[in-house]
Amino acid sequence: MKRILIVGIGGVGGLLAELLRESGFEVTGLDHARGGQMPDWLEVVEADVTSPAALAGALEGKDAVISCLPFHLTAHVAEAAHKAGVHYFDPTEDVATTEHVLEMGKTAHALMVPQCGLAPGIIGIMGAYLASLCDEGQPMRHIKLRVGALPRHPIGQLGYAGNWSLEGLVHECIAECDVIEDGERRKVPPLRKAEILRIDGVEYEAFTTSGGLGTMTETYLGRVETLNYKSIRYPGHLAGMKLLLEELRFREEPDLLVSKLRYALPPDDEDRVLVHASVQGVVGGKMQTKEIVADFPAINIAGKQRPAILWTTACSIAAVVEMALAGALGDKGFVRQEEIALTEFLKTKNGAIFAEYHEGLKAIKAA
Repeated sequence: MKRILIVGIGGVGGLLAELLRESGFEVTGLDHARGGQMPDWLEVVEADVTSPAALAGALEGKDAVISCLPFHLTAHVAEAAHKAGVHYFDPTEDVATTEHVLEMGKTAHALMVPQCGLAPGIIGIMGAYLASLCDEGQPMRHIKLRVGALPRHPIGQLGYAGNWSLEGLVHECIAECDVIEDGERRKVPPLRKAEILRIDGVEYEAFTTSGGLGTMTETYLGRVETLNYKSIRYPGHLAGMKLLLEELRFREEPDLLVSKLRYALPPDDEDRVLVHASVQGVVGGKMQTKEIVADFPAINIAGKQRPAILWTTACSIAAVVEMALAGALGDKGFVRQEEIALTEFLKTKNGAIFAEYHEGLKAIKAA
């Protein structure tokens, strides 16, 4: 199984095509129009990405499809994949889309693997690995997952650059957040529960945003007292987003805010992705804290400098695709990110790239 369709050939989709081609897969694309971020070699079908007929035609003869569309368009691809019986992947953080895919997974004849990007995605795989180190049968105090995609040299109060989907940025700051608190599943507002996070002596702020946990609250209910996800930002970002969304009421006009942010916060190729995953529980009979803390830089892939947010997202998707098409994730049904073994993830061609830039992950890969 090696014929893959990517729907949405933007920054992540274009890099993902390069990665999968170098991994030996046959890749084609589907987008509404051919754009500048698409590799010259890539065959791209230009069509309405929400059209069931166009999607069905593009899926003929394919083994798998990956949606790299904005969150509000992704469900169209999932439905087409389910109907065609091909494997499905996406990096969406949208909870409603994932719940829809979960339902389809119950009757799917192929794999349905949403949320396999950065967060949700590899951050959940890391969290599950750390949780697996705890003594079986012993309750854990916490699983705390933190991720930040940041410019290396921030300017302005928001200290942010539009390297990632700005629609996704605004959406995660509006939608409710799934958590476990005091052992119970709850929904809490975004932009709350601010904390100070210190990484290598530098101080950041972290606060609740939607979607980063994927399905983990369901998986770990009854096993952990506290489970939450927060975005990492430079100090001042939270106050700025609260001003825009709550005081100036852009929460009611998210599309307008996205257009303003796109104009004000252009992409910055000199970015970084900060990852901070921690689990506190009984290990070897003693209460301990286990952590994975990483600062991933922009790197060169396929002859071009790739922003950290793009390669960490694309490599995570590609690694999961490698595992799935090799038969490591079963043959059908819904796959949760926390069910994917970090050790096997890191041994794939694309998962190994993470280990190249983090000694701790390199040691886990070698174990």
